[in-house]
Amino acid sequence: MIATEAAEKGDAVSVRFFAPSSGLRRYITTFYAMDIDNSTGEVVEDWLHPEWGNVRFAGEGVMQSAVGDSKPGPTPSCVATGPTSLATHFRIESGRSWGIGLLPAGWAKFVDAPAEAYRDRYCDAAIDPAFAAFAPLSAQLRGQKGDIEAEAALIEAHMAGLMDRPVEDEEKIIAAHEALIDPDLATVSDLAERVGVSTRSFERLSLKAFGFSPKLLLRRQRFLRSLAQFMLDPSLSWLSTLDTHYHDQAHFVRDFRRFMTMSPSDYAALDKPAMLAAAKARMALAGEAVQVLHAPR
Repeated sequence: MIATEAAEKGDAVSVRFFAPSSGLRRYITTFYAMDIDNSTGEVVEDWLHPEWGNVRFAGEGVMQSAVGDSKPGPTPSCVATGPTSLATHFRIESGRSWGIGLLPAGWAKFVDAPAEAYRDRYCDAAIDPAFAAFAPLSAQLRGQKGDIEAEAALIEAHMAGLMDRPVEDEEKIIAAHEALIDPDLATVSDLAERVGVSTRSFERLSLKAFGFSPKLLLRRQRFLRSLAQFMLDPSLSWLSTLDTHYHDQAHFVRDFRRFMTMSPSDYAALDKPAMLAAAKARMALAGEAVQVLHAPR
């Protein structure tokens, strides 16, 4: 059963987030539906910040996307994206798309491949064997009649049916994730000590379950803690959003260019019809504006 939901509606975009049932919450952040109703026929365009892995379902030819600064190209109707350290530039036409946000333990549980193998890229989840657990959902959602509550319940039921899949090193992954989102931990040795493993063991676990080195993950967390403040209130100056681990604004600007492939001022000038709505709805439901700040509850 879906526990709760939150919605946010813009001029052309409506985003609804659904919390999974308690048993799934250490694996999945949310289920989310994006409805585009654009009477002008214009395509909605936006830039998604770096995230954990996601699996999305949309109509054929509805979405185009690219990870990094490449030009967006056609996206499969059932698309899986690995953990990202770069912005995803996407364009989406009218209609509904669904997504499932995977926490690192969820990637380990539901995907038959290390996260490192899919970092900063997407694939056709309908044919990639690593995502065989998700492939049936695409056809099931196409068979629905547009009832968003029924669709959310279908996704919940499907994922709950996969709970028996074993997870290697699950408790270590959860402990590593909890350490990573603690803003007081700022070094790889801090993280490894919290988890109770050697630095080398932590680095191996990080690549397998999280997709990136611990050093890059810490840098990404610091950046996204800052970006989240801006997403909730775009009227803020960048200086007022800076995480306490930034030495100065120039340090933040370097990270911004690294992760978003553009300057803070260029990003601030863009329309963000989907991501601003999503940040507010996610915050209302889960208490966090961006996916990577979710705790593995």
